[in-house]
Amino acid sequence: MNYQWYPGHMTKAKRMMQENIKLVDLIIELVDARIPLSSRNPDIDRLGANKSRIVLLNKSDLADPAANKRWINYFGDRGAYVLEINAKSGAGIKSVAGLVQEACREKLERDRKRGIVNRPVRAMVVGIPNVGKSTFINSFAGKACAKTGNKPGVTKGKQWIRLNRALELLDTPGILWPKFEDQAVGMRLAFIGSMNDEIIILDELACDLITVLMEKYPNALCERYGIELREKAVESLADIAESRKCYTRGETLDMEKAAAIILDDFRTGRLGRITLEEP
Repeated sequence: MNYQWYPGHMTKAKRMMQENIKLVDLIIELVDARIPLSSRNPDIDRLGANKSRIVLLNKSDLADPAANKRWINYFGDRGAYVLEINAKSGAGIKSVAGLVQEACREKLERDRKRGIVNRPVRAMVVGIPNVGKSTFINSFAGKACAKTGNKPGVTKGKQWIRLNRALELLDTPGILWPKFEDQAVGMRLAFIGSMNDEIIILDELACDLITVLMEKYPNALCERYGIELREKAVESLADIAESRKCYTRGETLDMEKAAAIILDDFRTGRLGRITLEEP
């Protein structure tokens, strides 16, 4: 299956980010802890090349704890300030304010020397669709400031949010990039729900996920569904369909329903804490 998704509003969103990048002191980039590289938009690096950077490993509760630590070291070694968080539960959120001050220490010191006081740090919050930006902002602010949803494309335009006298956030829409040179990147983005499921053949996507899990976390499927792994992913998907009693009328296995179950189980962590990329 060819994994590509770049709806028209993303072109407009990218242009908006280009226009506003000069207004901010800091970029707060959310990535999905299960696929920290694939969930980074390379356009962000180009747009914010000279800006301080915080990388937040969101949904870290769904990722392998040992891998989280390796990714923290990876991004830290490349000059970013890094933190693992769970925007939904609020875990790690209290540490973000201190990290902002640390990341902008030089800017704040310059302001102090010029006699500029009480000018807030302005930070742009960026990330791919469905990575949890709006949930993070609401958790960080302690109130509902941004619209949230469990599917990509909820945030459509920019929104400035004043958190306190020291910090203002610019919430931006989640954007992908026009073409995935590596189809494995598109596949991983589809796994976590950053692409619209309606344009994807779900049973093919589920078979791709099963193939990856058979290599990296084979016990996850066996323990969750009580099956033995088969040589072909489609055979394992059929076994999952049978174990979950997914039938159409009669005795025909409903592979699409089984596919939806395994994808949902992966996305919600019911398959266990899984990381699909290593530094």
